Amino acid sequence: MFGKLKIRGGVHAEERKEQSTGLPIHTLGIPPLLQLPLRQHAGRAADPVVSVGDHVLKGQLIATSTGDDVCASLHAPTSGIITAIGPVTAPHPSSLTTEAISIEPDGLDKSPQPGAAIDPMLLSPAEIAELVDQAGIVGLGGATFPAALKLKSGARQKIDTLILNGSECEPYLTCDDMLMRERAEGIISGARLIQRAIGARRIVAGIEDNKPEAIAAMQAAAEAFDDVSVQVIPARYPMGSAKQLIHAIMGQEVPAGGRSSEVGALVHNVATAFAVHQALYENRPLISRIVTLSGQCIDTPRNVEVLLGTPVNWLLEHSGGVSEPPARIVMGGPMMGQILRTQDVPVTKGASGILALAEPEISKTESSPCIRCGSCVNACPMGLVPLEMARHSNAEDFEGASEFGLSDCILCGSCAYVCPSHIPLVHYFQFAKGELSSQREQSRRGELTKSLSDARKARLEKEAAEKAAAKAAKAAKAKAAKEAREKAKAEKAAQQDKEQTAQEPQASEENGS
Repeated sequence: MFGKLKIRGGVHAEERKEQSTGLPIHTLGIPPLLQLPLRQHAGRAADPVVSVGDHVLKGQLIATSTGDDVCASLHAPTSGIITAIGPVTAPHPSSLTTEAISIEPDGLDKSPQPGAAIDPMLLSPAEIAELVDQAGIVGLGGATFPAALKLKSGARQKIDTLILNGSECEPYLTCDDMLMRERAEGIISGARLIQRAIGARRIVAGIEDNKPEAIAAMQAAAEAFDDVSVQVIPARYPMGSAKQLIHAIMGQEVPAGGRSSEVGALVHNVATAFAVHQALYENRPLISRIVTLSGQCIDTPRNVEVLLGTPVNWLLEHSGGVSEPPARIVMGGPMMGQILRTQDVPVTKGASGILALAEPEISKTESSPCIRCGSCVNACPMGLVPLEMARHSNAEDFEGASEFGLSDCILCGSCAYVCPSHIPLVHYFQFAKGELSSQREQSRRGELTKSLSDARKARLEKEAAEKAAAKAAKAAKAKAAKEAREKAKAEKAAQQDKEQTAQEPQASEENGS
């Protein structure tokens, strides 16, 4: 198939995955403090449903959505006391703060009593989506979009193929690889629940050809089901992007600005599918995840299962430590991850890796002017023209950048990776996207303000018209009443005149006699 199908763009980055695949997944213990940001997903931050001083149990709901906005619930990773609800340092290059719930574990790891066991495959699609929503599951491949929303939208659309994303194309990261090797049955189980929820005809797991052990494990787990298959795809970054994966597996291209459902596909990460299995079969919400620890400074590179909210510094210390002070700490992969300015930040739902990189692993070459070689154009998996997008972005002509497809850019970094001038192209695009978003928000607020002003003006005019009408009605009523009084007075006077006139002849006759 791949001899005929042309894979557009992308790069063959140095993988460095073998560092962390030599040991099985290790489950870490409970740290002395957990800090859980209220926004660990794409969408609005969750609202706390607990207070400082409350004792919570493992898996207990501590924050959720109180409206119709996109949101994902948050649960206590272990039992303990709520010690604070307030700002903590965010896992972001800015080191700004974010609102979080802090829990001091009591060491008991006590869970509530489980409810009656049911077969999740007997549930309706709506019931499956609701349970996934209650479990706070998000896309664990990096996008962190609430999984339940994709299930609900998929159920409303005609989805033919559920694609399990097992490509894991970022260098260093192997958390999905090790998950597939060790827990393939649970992944397929969760995928079948997702399939039931969206009504897909088949499940295809797309795995890059550099993961033979994972491919074998997933094939063995899929053998029992005729509608589940494993498809080996070329190892090429950014194959993990949904649109590239759909193109590689189905041979169809998602339209610019469109969604995967338009070609009858829905993509979920293998870790997300496993989280669905845990939620519905084990009654376990999303309270932990597997994280890759790698980089030259890590003493024991491996994958660990860690509770959400665990501080990065505690994680590194209790996983073998570092051999030397890292030149850079990255949460996620080296291509799209976040550079951490401090290790005193919590592990979140989207944290696929913690990389402690040494100086030789970091490129510090100064950038030079663009030579218009076109390397970035060839590398772009979306078929865009990064050099033109960068030119317009650098000139703060954001609309001009949009005309070259800025909204379709997935910020994968392939263009910057191959740029011989070492231009930080992705930084320009992130800046431009942020500015455009800000401008659109300002425009939206301006339109909202104008609509509110127009509504106020219309309301005042209506009230003035109603007052004028009421005043006119009152005046008309008063006039009518006055006229009625005058008429009654006139009629009374006329009656009196008539009576007086009738009495005058009688008086004359009496006087004559």
